[in-house]
Amino acid sequence: MTTLSSTAVAPARPSMLGGLLRLLRVWGDALATHWGRREAIKTLRQLDDRTLRDIGISRCQIEPAVTGDLNLELVRIR
Repeated sequence: MTTLSSTAVAPARPSMLGGLLRLLRVWGDALATHWGRREAIKTLRQLDDRTLRDIGISRCQIEPAVTGDLNLELVRIR
């Protein structure tokens, strides 16, 4: 004969401290991403137009290229 045992476990309740730490981590990650993008934009803006053309973007496409919003298949640089 087989006996089945069931143990009831109380549902986990998120603690306030855990939620706050998670919020701080998400905020910190977003801030680090923002700073990294700003630095990349600053660096690309310092390049001349010929160098930008060599890497496949124009000056007006720097921010969308850094943020990932630029669809290079739709863009043609002359």
